[in-house]
Amino acid sequence: MTLPAPVVFLPGIMGSTLRDEYPVDPENVWSVLKAATKSYERITLHPDNVQFELVEPARVARDQVFQLFYGEIIEELRHNLTQDPERPVPVYPFAYDWRQPLDVIEAELAGFVSEVIARTSLMRHYHADGFSPRTGKVNLVAHSMGGLIVAGYLAREGFKAVDKVASLASPFRGSLESIAKVAIGVGGFSLSSGGSREREAARLTPSLYHLLPSYDGAVTADTGLEEDIFLPQAWQPGILETLATFVTRYGLRPEEPRVEADKLLESMLDRAWRHRRRIERLKLPDPRKWLCVVGVDAETRVGMSIKQDASGKPRFELGNPKNEWSGINRINTGDNTVPYLGARCAFVPAEQVVCVTPGDFGFFEFGDQLLSKLGFHSALSSMNLVQRLVTSHFLGRPQGKPGGHPSPEIDPGDWNPPISGLLPK
Repeated sequence: MTLPAPVVFLPGIMGSTLRDEYPVDPENVWSVLKAATKSYERITLHPDNVQFELVEPARVARDQVFQLFYGEIIEELRHNLTQDPERPVPVYPFAYDWRQPLDVIEAELAGFVSEVIARTSLMRHYHADGFSPRTGKVNLVAHSMGGLIVAGYLAREGFKAVDKVASLASPFRGSLESIAKVAIGVGGFSLSSGGSREREAARLTPSLYHLLPSYDGAVTADTGLEEDIFLPQAWQPGILETLATFVTRYGLRPEEPRVEADKLLESMLDRAWRHRRRIERLKLPDPRKWLCVVGVDAETRVGMSIKQDASGKPRFELGNPKNEWSGINRINTGDNTVPYLGARCAFVPAEQVVCVTPGDFGFFEFGDQLLSKLGFHSALSSMNLVQRLVTSHFLGRPQGKPGGHPSPEIDPGDWNPPISGLLPK
């Protein structure tokens, strides 16, 4: 093959709009910025089966990848990967229902990858280059939670249909913002200010539990309390009370709401933990095929504590954001949503990690406006530097003058990123 592989782009959680296909005229029921399109009641899932909606009849499905966050990187990849206008490199956005457990989305991704390979094999220049449904492969780009989906997909399917991967700010070992979202309705994975409806919907969203932190030091607990956040007994009572209320109002067994709520929370946590263990065991045939971009040098929650309230029950105290990128303990940093330790993974060596900072935004990118509007985590995929890094990785040679920062875990002299000739900034 002389042409770059076609690209599949995966957004992060809440990066796809949702629509209800049950009405004769389908209706958008969730969009990132439009408050009028956030119908929490219609996107909340049912306590007896979180595959389906709380209020039936309904058929809520993915619609499209959100343009404001991801339109620029998709268009830039299409442009920059194409070396000859007569031989375009296709980039396919993969919208998905971000509420669902990640193994469900992985199965859909497997089918989408097969479809992309089949479609690309019909393009004359790819066919002439030897690309076929039997031999073709794709490159994958994933932002935030999309990286966990890619890792789980590869742990399940292997690399038979994938050449290279680029993950951007992916919380492979979780983020405290997922706990904030479930506990109080406000977290770095969305732009909203929170509220009771949003908090209730979050508690019935399985994917959020997939983003719980598992890195060392993320959660500490008072003596006698459980600090493993993947166990139901670690959670403060309000979460179970909300689930029990949904069981009472909508469940098929309302006579035992607390028992059913316990079962529901345990099942979502267990499914998320088993997925986390699966991606922790992922082995790459060639680690240099994976570009892992991590955001640093922004105030980020890196730890929280579980305290005992007056009745002896657990109570969450979310830690204040920290940023010690320029200090002694440089790993206490992140991208304002995903801490550095949460973005690390077992399958990419620290020597290969490429860090980027808010200061790496170019002047012409109006970085201040993007950061104030989206936050660094969400704006990271819009950085020209990040787009050049991904293009350079997929083409196998530097494009322009891409740069980056070594991992804070290593001596800068040991930095060995998967892009040859990449220089530290």
